Amino acid sequence: MKIIDNVNKTVKENLTKDLQKGSRLSIAAACFSIYAYQELKKQLEGIDELRFIFTSPTFITEKTPKAQREFYIPRISRERSLYGTEFEVKLRNELTQKAIAKECADWIRRKAVFKSNVTQEQMMGFMTVDESTYMPINGFTTVDLGCERGNNAYYTVMKTESFENASHYIKLFEQLWNDKKKLQEVTDIVIENISAAYRENAPEYIYFVALYNIFKDFLDDISEDELPNEATGFKNSKIWGMLYNFQRDAVLAIISKLEKFNGCILADSVGLGKTFTALAVIKYYENRNKSVLVLCPKKLAENWNTYKGNYINNPIAADRLRYDVLYHTDLSREHGQSNGIDLDRLNWGNYDLVVIDESHNFRNGGEVSGEDARENRYLKLMNRVIRTGVKTKVLMLSATPVNNKFIDLKNQLALAYEGDAAQMNQKLGTTKSIDEIFRQAQKAFNVWSKLPNEERTTDELLRNLDFDFFELLDSVTIARSRKHIEKYYNTSDIGEFPERLPPISVRPCLTDLSGAINYNEIYSLLMSLNLTIYTPSNYIMPSKLAKYVDMTHHKGSSLTQRGREEGIRHLMSINLLKRLESSVASFRLTIDRMKQLIDDTIQTIKNYQSGDCVLDLTEVSDTDDFDYDDQNTDFFTVGKKVKIDLADMDHISWKRELEKDAENLELLSLMIADITPEHDTKLQTLFDLIRQKIEHPINPGNKKIIIFTAFSDTADYLFENVSKFAKENFSLETAEITGTVDGKTTIPKLRADLNTVLTCFSPVSKGKSVLLPRSNDELDVLIATDCISEGQNLQDCDYLINYDIHWNPVRIIQRFGRIDRIGSKNERIQLVNFWPDMDLDEYINLKSRVETRMKISVMTSTGDDDLINAEEKGDLEYRRAQLKRLQEEVVDIEDMTSGISIMDLGLNEFRLDLLEYMKQHGDIETAPKGLHTVVGQTEDSPAGVIFVLRNINDSVNIDNRNRIHPFYMVYISEEGEIVCDYLNPKKLLDTMRLLCRGKGEPCVELCKQFNDETDDGRKMGEISELLSEAINSIIDAKEENDIDSLFKSGGTSALLSAVSGLDDFELICFLVVK
Repeated sequence: MKIIDNVNKTVKENLTKDLQKGSRLSIAAACFSIYAYQELKKQLEGIDELRFIFTSPTFITEKTPKAQREFYIPRISRERSLYGTEFEVKLRNELTQKAIAKECADWIRRKAVFKSNVTQEQMMGFMTVDESTYMPINGFTTVDLGCERGNNAYYTVMKTESFENASHYIKLFEQLWNDKKKLQEVTDIVIENISAAYRENAPEYIYFVALYNIFKDFLDDISEDELPNEATGFKNSKIWGMLYNFQRDAVLAIISKLEKFNGCILADSVGLGKTFTALAVIKYYENRNKSVLVLCPKKLAENWNTYKGNYINNPIAADRLRYDVLYHTDLSREHGQSNGIDLDRLNWGNYDLVVIDESHNFRNGGEVSGEDARENRYLKLMNRVIRTGVKTKVLMLSATPVNNKFIDLKNQLALAYEGDAAQMNQKLGTTKSIDEIFRQAQKAFNVWSKLPNEERTTDELLRNLDFDFFELLDSVTIARSRKHIEKYYNTSDIGEFPERLPPISVRPCLTDLSGAINYNEIYSLLMSLNLTIYTPSNYIMPSKLAKYVDMTHHKGSSLTQRGREEGIRHLMSINLLKRLESSVASFRLTIDRMKQLIDDTIQTIKNYQSGDCVLDLTEVSDTDDFDYDDQNTDFFTVGKKVKIDLADMDHISWKRELEKDAENLELLSLMIADITPEHDTKLQTLFDLIRQKIEHPINPGNKKIIIFTAFSDTADYLFENVSKFAKENFSLETAEITGTVDGKTTIPKLRADLNTVLTCFSPVSKGKSVLLPRSNDELDVLIATDCISEGQNLQDCDYLINYDIHWNPVRIIQRFGRIDRIGSKNERIQLVNFWPDMDLDEYINLKSRVETRMKISVMTSTGDDDLINAEEKGDLEYRRAQLKRLQEEVVDIEDMTSGISIMDLGLNEFRLDLLEYMKQHGDIETAPKGLHTVVGQTEDSPAGVIFVLRNINDSVNIDNRNRIHPFYMVYISEEGEIVCDYLNPKKLLDTMRLLCRGKGEPCVELCKQFNDETDDGRKMGEISELLSEAINSIIDAKEENDIDSLFKSGGTSALLSAVSGLDDFELICFLVVK
């Protein structure tokens, strides 16, 4: 008898001597590893036969259903140990697995038979070679042979000869081997499993092996409730059939987020069809008998109503959707009718799902104001719809969920967790609370936004944001940009986006009359206006103020009457500028209206003799004077008028101020009196553009033009002049849509409602053949205000003119998004912008002068505030950069926002990808580690290798910065340069997906080439070298980060963990890019 301690003497050394030519080897053990075969390859080649018994059920055909598989996990690890156990990682990282597996499978076919225990009885492991016995033997791996230490404190093996134990073990083995009840033969399955390690793999398979490993915990987490339940049959619905692949992905993701977190923000960029995506989600919930409310801006109601109505132009009428549609503003109303719903009786608390279109209108959060504690829309939505009654899920749609503060996002998300952060914190499983996460993100963002322009890159921001912040976004938002869709989806069935031609910028002067006024002179006169007509309460005598204390109109933050008047004065002053930029005609109207108001008021003061003249403040009843966003401010949704008794006012001073303004306005009016349409240079420039476009179309035969303006007065003026010009010169028909009243068209008898006009203007995208089958009326020129700048699809048109530049650059992009859409039939599209006749810097400075002069103490408003308002303290540089860019190119919204794009952040689509795949392919669970395949390089993906690794000593999350810990991905080029490091898993997964998606077969040519270069996987030195480089890059990147974190607030990550090197990582799979 002999004791082998596996330190000084090893089992391997003994076996090397014992195994002779013709030996018979019998082993009963828990597992078999190809690396143990590799160690004894030479000796094993000579033996007669190997008989191997798996001492626990392994590779047998399952008689028990998978439901009762508590034994399943250890079994999987036994079966996987064919490709090396966890202690043989080092060998696997040498990447020769493929070559070894091939030789081993070949040897088994000739020499070995495997059987497995099928009972639940325990069997102890031992091994006999001819007449010698070794025991105990746990498995046949390099650890059991003594080549590796494993995690054994000691591993002593006794070797005895048969004369010592009376051949006990040899007989025992024979008896077992022939017991058919206890054993089942599994040789073929073992061979098949080993050969899995050297088959050529399809790129798609490798991509899913990576996903499976990275996200398999997520698979365990999901309950069937959170996944779209196929049984509801919503995948057979009409709407599902109409969706593009990227929209379907979004629908499934949204449903799973709504189930899990109760809320979701869909922030796909302009022109990607958010409405349809949302309709499919609604269909899913309606099939489950839930009631749904859609809240949208009034101008989009027509769209939403069409999709649920039994109308011929409703492409999804067959789905019979039945949601309710209300407007954002209805939340401020107590009674009356809206969109056919009686608000008095409406059971607000009974909605299971609320879909909020253009949800950024709710980004300012909740406020209570006034004595009667009126709630603003946000709170009303929160309290009446979401918190009360049934549990309400919230889906928010918005292309711009973040204006420039992360708090915008938080306010919208708060709707999903009922404003009670504890609900969300529990579900998120982040280390910090949601409030803390946002506070830190905002802090990082503020630091970032102060960086000089060239350093202010998205990557820089991503690097400084917290891991938890991404987790949060990942959990509740879905955001894809155009670029993302073009890059990661096969867009052949969708059609391309049209090519954007560089924008044309025109700067016409005011008029061609000699000696006439120019912009700058008008501006200086405007600066001298005081507009006190809008602020009467400033003139109430101090002794009388008490009488008017509770004059509040506003249901936002408690804004006094005085604050409100200041707000209106501010708006009016800016509005004068905006209208001057829009058109002389609008400007003239506004001046005349203002003058009329002032004259009337002066008259009232003059008439005042007795004490009984009450001033009726109907200051701004006519909202048509304002552009779309300003009309949304709460000043215009307020109820009662305020009356001030003139006896309580210092009306003498007030009158003096009013007369000054009246004089200046008179002067202005005279100065622009002779600018008629013939002498309106801007209008004439527009005519030239139309002429050019018709005579030289940019797409053959396309004559369509959209002209956007911010004001309905300008639209009226244009319609009057352009329709004549277009009809007389080119016999084109023109229409105007302003959203306030029905439109106008030059086609007699054509109904001028929004839908008909848009259908005749964009017949293909709006389905005219279905809607108006008998009409051949076609409109070619459309003049519109921003009432159609969101949510309409007018892609038949290829030419869009902004007759005035909106102060909010996002608006310009949204307008362009009407024609810049996926699947457009036009090859190219053109954007034309009219700028005021002055230098851009001058222009922006002017705006800021007006802003600061009119700076007001308190003003809150919902809707898009002007982006340059006083709160945003001079980020003018930034606007300037944006407007400059808009002169040279058409940008995507996500490139506009000051770098906060929530596009680059989510990993959810990969999880859903995996789920979909797992439904058809369960076998991925048994895939060997260390597989690889070869794909072709692309211009973005240079030749090299993408490694997917797992960190074995789980303690290491290299400073909480890696979102897929314990997995690490690194993309390294052939030259050893890091193409993309482990801190950006989203980009790496995107790249892998792009390289592999849709390739269900191995790339034969490339695989052959790679095999020739590596001698069928025997000479993997180069790749192995790259692997250690890749692992070093993880460690280096960690060290750099640690050093950075020593000097950052929020603690250091330097002491959190240590990563020593190659042996800390196991290779899951790798993708060779050739």
